[in-house]
This record gives sequence, structure tokens and C-alpha cells, in this order.
Amino acid sequence: MPRRRRPPRSGAITELPPLRILGQIAALQGIYYSVALVLMLFTSLVMGLQFSLDFVFGWASLRGDNTQGWLIGFVWLCCAAAVVVAEVVLISRSKLVLDFSFTLHFIHLLVVILYTGFIPRNVAWWITMFVSGTITVAGGTYGCRWRELQPITFGGGGARNSNGKSGSGSLEGGGGGAHGDEEMGFSRGRGRGRGRDGAGEYEMVGMKKSDDIK
Repeated sequence: MPRRRRPPRSGAITELPPLRILGQIAALQGIYYSVALVLMLFTSLVMGLQFSLDFVFGWASLRGDNTQGWLIGFVWLCCAAAVVVAEVVLISRSKLVLDFSFTLHFIHLLVVILYTGFIPRNVAWWITMFVSGTITVAGGTYGCRWRELQPITFGGGGARNSNGKSGSGSLEGGGGGAHGDEEMGFSRGRGRGRGRDGAGEYEMVGMKKSDDIK
């Protein structure tokens, strides 16, 4: 008798296939560098500097002893804010934000080493990347948790709400009995398939008082 395979646990790798993970990593990295290129180009034009890819893939220009280095560091923090938005939209799971943020900055470190041929030596570069990683982790986790806690809405809810608002006057005029019947699953009037058993035709009428019966 062949052995039965155990069903995959909730949150297993089947929910996040490798190709999807690689696609999300590539999307985050692309957004990160795209925003960095645009902001670095704008910054170089404003400061009157000649744009160079060293601003994005290098580490020598990110220094703490001049204004240019501080400005480049601020641009990288703005790129981290853009990554936070991308994480909320693309990942949407707070427990995965730390992994994606670490992978993003680790890949950037490898790219910088391959581009320059050296490990970054400026302390300002390492501090900026650490602050950037903290922003992406904290902001992404908060944003994804906020999105996870949003109530799930199903189709038809708006119509039911509008019908309930439009008929509020008639329900108030008819007394508390009609409102109680609505809560129990049936209403006054004539209809089909609206009773407690979900089938049959019925007609509800108001009950006579004891004085009227006598």
C-alpha cells in the first residue's frame, strides 16, 4: 500500500513558488535603482554636477565631511521610502519584509563591490545603508500589517447598506417588531423562500390584540 503524502502546511513554499520570489526580488531591486537613478540625476542637475553612475553604484561620493555626501545619503533614504511602498504593494505579508529588505541591501552591496572592485570603506556609506535597511523593515512591516488588518468586503455589501438606509424610515415607523424579524432572518410581507427554513411561501400578518378577539 503506497504511503499517503502529507498535505502541505499553511504558509509553505507552495504559496510562494521560487519564480514568484525571484520576480518580487527583481521588481524591488528594479524599483530601488530606478528611483535612485532619477533622484541622483535630479540632484546632480540642481547642484550643477556632472551625473555619473558612481553616485548610484559607488561608495566614494557618500561621505560625511561635505554637503554633497550628506545630500546623496538623504537621496538613498528617499529610495528606502519608495521601497517601503513597493513592499506593501508587492509583498503584502509582514513576516516576509525582513527577508526581502535584507536581500535588497545585500544585493546592493554585491553590486557596489563588483562595480568599484573594493569593499566600501566610508563609514557614512555603512551608516546610510543601515538606516535605509531599518526604514525598509520598520515601514514595510507596519504597512503590510495595516493592509493585512483591513476588513474583507464582499460583493453586494454596498447595495444592502443602501437598501437598509433607504428603508430606515419605514422600519422606524413600523415599530421594533419588524426590526426584530429582520434580525431573525425573515421580514413582514409576502414572499417566497424567505422563511427560516429557506423554502415555501408565507404571508405574515399582524397579531390581533386580546381585546379585539373578545
